[in-house]
Amino acid sequence: MNIEYELKYHQIEENYWWFQARRDMVFHLVQDLRLPVTAPILEIGCSGGPLLQRLSAQGYQHLTGIDVSEAGIAVAQARGIPNVSCMDGAHLDFPDASFDLVIASDVLEHIQDEAQALREWTRVLRPGGQLVVFVPAFQFLWGKHDEVNQHFRRYTAAQLAQSLRQAGLQVRRKSYWNVGLFFPTAAVRLLKRLLPAEDQPLKDDFFATPPLLNTVLRGVITAENRLLRALNAPVGVSVFALARKAA
Repeated sequence: MNIEYELKYHQIEENYWWFQARRDMVFHLVQDLRLPVTAPILEIGCSGGPLLQRLSAQGYQHLTGIDVSEAGIAVAQARGIPNVSCMDGAHLDFPDASFDLVIASDVLEHIQDEAQALREWTRVLRPGGQLVVFVPAFQFLWGKHDEVNQHFRRYTAAQLAQSLRQAGLQVRRKSYWNVGLFFPTAAVRLLKRLLPAEDQPLKDDFFATPPLLNTVLRGVITAENRLLRALNAPVGVSVFALARKAA
């Protein structure tokens, strides 16, 4: 990840509307699994640990977080979050069948060898264990934001499901996420392609958001999250899937 972007990420991830809304969706997907609070849970790409903090506050007792970013792990440790360490998400230093749940939000697209990563995530799941994975959607939405983030790909729901099945997982559910901003995002990304290259500096899509707008955008997406707990969306800026390892 671009170092300038990485530092910015850790500064804004706790309060920026997009990160808050995604954590809200992941959190409720986990809640809907109705795991016992003693279930061992691994978050791959935990960054500064805000999701781990929320899960801990809900009573989950055996949480582990890893991230390839030393800066992100330092932030998590400074917050007093236990069991976090710097580790490559495609080469996990955990025994087989260690976790009942693995969470990976916007991680897989950063890993060049997708198959290797998914094999590892499957390996550390216990029989019957589950995976929650989020990735950016649709290759035609590729933009400078992806380049700054050092992404290798974007996914359709079908492509994500196929990759999970090839890793030996059973796909229980797949859906797009962030539907409300799909069409504005698509319009902006496609328009930028028409601009001369010299007018397109390499930068991410996260911009300074006034508090009121931040609250409104967070509210729109979290309201959408409630619908997506029961319905699958046909389009979105991101795509997520829930998969299970055979018992």
